[in-house]
Amino acid sequence: MNIVLVYTRTFFLIILFLCIIPYHKSVDAAIRVKDIAYIKGVRDNQLYGYGLVAGLQGSGDSQIFRFTRQLAVNIFEKLGVLISDSDFLSRNIAAVTITVNIPAFSRPGDKLDVVVSSIGDAKSLEGGVLLQTALQGADNEVYAVAQGPLSLGGYNIEGQSQSVRKNIATTAYISNGAIVEKEIQFSLLHGKSLSVVLRDPDFTTANRLVEVINTIYPNAAKAIDAAVVTIVPPKDFQSEDSVIRFVANIEELYIKPDSIARVVINERTGTIVAGENVRISTVAVAHGNLSITITERAEVSQPGALSSGQTAIVPRTDIQAEEEEKRLNIIQEGVTISDVARALNILGVTPRDLISIFQAIKRAGALHAELVIM
Repeated sequence: MNIVLVYTRTFFLIILFLCIIPYHKSVDAAIRVKDIAYIKGVRDNQLYGYGLVAGLQGSGDSQIFRFTRQLAVNIFEKLGVLISDSDFLSRNIAAVTITVNIPAFSRPGDKLDVVVSSIGDAKSLEGGVLLQTALQGADNEVYAVAQGPLSLGGYNIEGQSQSVRKNIATTAYISNGAIVEKEIQFSLLHGKSLSVVLRDPDFTTANRLVEVINTIYPNAAKAIDAAVVTIVPPKDFQSEDSVIRFVANIEELYIKPDSIARVVINERTGTIVAGENVRISTVAVAHGNLSITITERAEVSQPGALSSGQTAIVPRTDIQAEEEEKRLNIIQEGVTISDVARALNILGVTPRDLISIFQAIKRAGALHAELVIM
């Protein structure tokens, strides 16, 4: 990985090139499968519920929000207490929604963090306690329950003529506030196969993954599309205990992932991130009084007749920058974005000018990459 930092008087530009040596030359430069893919079915699930927060100091829902009072009546009815919604005259309670992420392989008794958000007109949840609330999944099955005192990262204090607020006081957290009651069932094997899903779908990467797996387990893997590779474990790995060992073996394999050429530009900071495959064709740019000449040429390195060396082609880039009234000339194809950015920074180009130049190069069809503006 090569990182080039180019500084100017008013801003800095970071250009990051992700350079990975091919798998067959250097395993250390390749990436583990577990870092770029996951096993289908091994993922988080979302739980939600509606509940009541009590103990608020007059900052809860008003009488206008009848849902809160009805929710309180239902809770008391479950406890055998008969009460009407007109009996709740204070603003010490608030209706809330509760959301939780339950990780894969969570077991009954595991504790999860909880996010609590007001759904009424409460001014603040500070000092409140969430009453026990069942949390269900998309299938309407209850998988956890949540309860406990709220923790806020802000406050909202109001007087008759002035108010003070810091951050958001109507969203709170409960650390380890939910307890898993039911395990979410799933199986690694779908029939006799399992699926590996690439986080960044790419046909080349999927094909390389298939080749690496089939080298160790012949004819075991095939690519379904750019994202999914299905694998049929050998007979020795199809039992429940041995399939875990098989998945671990797959995750520890190394491949070189591929990706499309992409340039990401952050307008606010002037940061540019470019992949190793980004190239710029021959193009001329006139922008104010900037003048840059970039020449890309190849030199041949020829070893002596009796030496053991090999002939190699070495790229050479010459950059000259000056402030004049003439064009920016880029001679020869194959110039990288770092060459252009380095020359522009020498002249103290502002981030906005730099972004405009790259956008113009893209529109001219000379930037052979996807341009993403943040």
